[in-house]
Amino acid sequence: MDNVLVTGAAGFVGKALCVELIAKNFNVTEVTRLSGVLDCQVGRIGIEGIDGHTDWHTALKNIEVVVHLAARVHVLHETAVDALAEFRKVNVEGTLNLARQAADAGVKRFVFISTIKVNGENTLPGHAFTADDEPNPVDFYAISKREAEDGLRQLALVSDMEVVVIRPPLVYGAGVKANFQAMMQYLDKGLPLPLGLLANKRSLVALDNLVDVIMLCMTHPAAANQTFLVSDGEDLSTTELLHRLAYAMGKKARLLPVPVNLLKGALFLWGKGAMVQRLCGNLQVDDAKTRQLLAWAPRVDVDLALSQTVQHYLASH
Repeated sequence: MDNVLVTGAAGFVGKALCVELIAKNFNVTEVTRLSGVLDCQVGRIGIEGIDGHTDWHTALKNIEVVVHLAARVHVLHETAVDALAEFRKVNVEGTLNLARQAADAGVKRFVFISTIKVNGENTLPGHAFTADDEPNPVDFYAISKREAEDGLRQLALVSDMEVVVIRPPLVYGAGVKANFQAMMQYLDKGLPLPLGLLANKRSLVALDNLVDVIMLCMTHPAAANQTFLVSDGEDLSTTELLHRLAYAMGKKARLLPVPVNLLKGALFLWGKGAMVQRLCGNLQVDDAKTRQLLAWAPRVDVDLALSQTVQHYLASH
């Protein structure tokens, strides 16, 4: 399968995937917003947006595999009157419209990048999420991703196109933004953080490892019509993650030993209740199915991936 269409090609995962695909001699068609700027010198298609009416006819010509990364993700300061409808417009209607046109165009496999949040927001200690758990999405983003998954599976039943769903947890690597970048900024500045006593466990996946799994799912016969979870295989507490990041920076993390209940209470009082789960909660992934069915193992371990992430951050700051 040499001809691949990648949506969301200008994004964090999309750019890394395109670089790897080109290195492996795939013919890549990158899809991004019209204003997006891409680094890869390959075929590019700019679109104004993705919804249930997007015309993919030209983009899908001669394509054998679609990797669908583009999505409406978490929106800070949401202004939409009906936010769920906005998520559904892109993540459900847009996805299924692309998939139906892909099936009609003879695409052999559709790889959909979903989210671990389809499984739920948190896990109990010792009870990691598995790919076959009953979904329990909570926020609008996760609900829309779950609905897209369901629609894709129905399409696979009535067409010749195979569907693969991948649900990653937090992805980090060179160029990561948002909360992960904020942690590095705090550590780089030597700011004290009240996060020294957290014993939670969270699964992460390095960008290189996720790209590796995506590429395997594009071609592996056993991946057809399956759902996969993926992780680095080493779960970390927030405290451990900060210490490991600081070590990669050549610094010492200044983590204050604030009792967890006090920390949670303070966050709620400050109107930061949403941060409690991200900082203090458990979210563990059991990706045994991925490793066994696809004979896969992580390409990079946590320390190497953290080092690569930190080096890119330091070079760009």
